[in-house]
Amino acid sequence: MDGTLTKNDLSHVVEADRAHVWHHLIQHKPFETNDPRIIVEGKGMRVWDQKGKEHLDAVSGGVWTVNVGYGRESIAKAVYDQLIKLNYFAGSAGSIPGALFSEKLISKMPGMTRVYYTNSGSEANEKAFKMIRQIAHKRYGGTKHKILYRDRDYHGTTIGCLSAGGQDERNAQYGPFTPGFVRVPHCLEYRAGDQGAPTENYGEWAADQIEQVILREGPDTVGGLCLEPVTAGGGVITPPQGYWDRVQEICRKYDILLHIDEVVCGVGRTGTWFGYQHYGVQPDMVTMAKGVASGYAAIACLVTTEDVFSMFKDNADDPMNYFRDISTFGGCTAGPAAALENMRIIEDEGLLENTTEIGHYMLDQLHALADKHAVIGNVRGKGLFLGAELVEDRETRKPMAEKRVQKVVADCMQQGIIIGATNRSLPGYNNTLCFSPALIATKDDIDQIIASVDEALGREFA
Repeated sequence: MDGTLTKNDLSHVVEADRAHVWHHLIQHKPFETNDPRIIVEGKGMRVWDQKGKEHLDAVSGGVWTVNVGYGRESIAKAVYDQLIKLNYFAGSAGSIPGALFSEKLISKMPGMTRVYYTNSGSEANEKAFKMIRQIAHKRYGGTKHKILYRDRDYHGTTIGCLSAGGQDERNAQYGPFTPGFVRVPHCLEYRAGDQGAPTENYGEWAADQIEQVILREGPDTVGGLCLEPVTAGGGVITPPQGYWDRVQEICRKYDILLHIDEVVCGVGRTGTWFGYQHYGVQPDMVTMAKGVASGYAAIACLVTTEDVFSMFKDNADDPMNYFRDISTFGGCTAGPAAALENMRIIEDEGLLENTTEIGHYMLDQLHALADKHAVIGNVRGKGLFLGAELVEDRETRKPMAEKRVQKVVADCMQQGIIIGATNRSLPGYNNTLCFSPALIATKDDIDQIIASVDEALGREFA
């Protein structure tokens, strides 16, 4: 770790943090007697805290963000150069990096043509919801306004996004929610028995449950369907065979816009540029954020087809016939400048290929862990986005208690390995260990992560 800050400097930082910073997703009572953790520096796959302790980061910044790793000077330089030239102008005008990144991004997304810049994944999803609602008023007299979302999926922190949130513990205490959002069942095949689902053709059955909701609500009232390509915080749920084909068919049958939330999976996480590209579907809208610039600058995007875009300019004489929306910090130029360099790194260093190769290796190692530890009931994932669901009993598949799962996470942290887990999200089902190392990960990195989990499982469940 860089020794620029003295011990006294860092002590002051810790006290300033304790006194004034309101951290995300944390109960602060323990900070009255324990120091908050300060991450001081990062390089490659590793970060150092205020005590100088090194950690191998297996969750890319804690929330699946730093896809190309820490300490990328070329991204920092691209941002610096752009900020000196032009740091910001409102999104009602264009910018050089905004135009060039949109061109580059669209080249990776056949069938998509338009990029709307925002500053967070939550906001990008809000924009999609607003577009669907406005289209309902423009085309359908306001009736086709309902938006379907899936159990276990997560789309952001705003009240609108929580209204489309399939994680009840995240939603708790924040209602009442926005009307017009309707839940459909999840597609976790490992938990098919909990749904009373058939043992064969589960993917088609799970998609058919969406159609049943549409018919119940009335197809003339449903305007959009919002899904993650691989459910992230809801347990790293990869879609079963046949699921996405049937979903696409249902959306076309009932004239429903398909909105795919790629905030986590987008820009390489699963081994393709976007997660939906594994499954042969053509979305109408795609949202993305975290990995777009690997956290080097704030940027999120809503990408649409030309058909969706055209709905907002088909009657130029109508003063209300455009998308009447603005994202203030969508006009920052640092985001697209960083995103352009981020994408160049992924291409030039072959990180999609590395993600596929190392992802297969890690999946194999997790399966080997499952052979050794009976508490691992199911292993799943795509690319470098993987999960291991812990159970008390493989026969009954009873979920492991959340406190015991969190002990595994804490044990790994003590060993210097940062992993994740579903937590305070799914009542009774916060039992999945989550892994999302940077796309630069090597087999040696994976071996260290697996060894740490192996030790932690051995201690907790001996």
